[in-house]
Amino acid sequence: MFYYLLKYVILGPLLRLVFRPRIEGLEHIPEEGPAIVAGNHLSFADHFLMPAVLKRRITFLAKAEYFTGPGIRGRLTATFFRSAGQIPVDRSGKEAGQAAIREGLGVLSKDELLGIYPEGTRSHDGRLYKGKVGVAVMALTAKVPVIPCAMIGTFEAQPPGKVIPKIHPVTIRFGKPLDFSRYEGMENEKAILRAVTDEIMYAILMLSEQEYVDQYAAVAKAEEAAAAKERKFPRLPLS
Repeated sequence: MFYYLLKYVILGPLLRLVFRPRIEGLEHIPEEGPAIVAGNHLSFADHFLMPAVLKRRITFLAKAEYFTGPGIRGRLTATFFRSAGQIPVDRSGKEAGQAAIREGLGVLSKDELLGIYPEGTRSHDGRLYKGKVGVAVMALTAKVPVIPCAMIGTFEAQPPGKVIPKIHPVTIRFGKPLDFSRYEGMENEKAILRAVTDEIMYAILMLSEQEYVDQYAAVAKAEEAAAAKERKFPRLPLS
């Protein structure tokens, strides 16, 4: 109930008023049945803008940190995300990927829409990064189509670190569903999973027209953070 209250009464109208999103390709979202909507991830606002424009309910896999904050603020944030249809996923440890896949398959088994960001984290510089193969595992295991989606302009509206978004034109573009039925029964083959994931990322790239980086976003972030630290605290030469 709170999901629809947020979408149609509280948050949805506000987001539409502030961002006035332009929607393209909405006809590619199936009216019923399970499907994965796979998009780029540029801003915190992505979590709410896409659901606001869809007619159907969509459930996203969200990082567990949104649900585990301390104090009253943390509890309110957790309640808000659960009410908005977000499922917490622990991204740490060896079982993190499997946990996300289990949760995602659970959503699809109920004939619902599952939203996922194959990059695994927000882009820190507006570029599109290499996708993780979890989206391919779920698509092949559940035998569902994947609808690519591009969020355009949300990075400029609310880049990482900015709490209050600014008014900026936003476009949400959905592509034609991708059918991977030709790979049925191959969900355990690494080469196939990589090929499927790359096809999904290419479709997102064509929609978003971002610059592509053949590297995981988390790795790129870590490398840039390490380089910044090195510049700030350079190592002294050994005498």
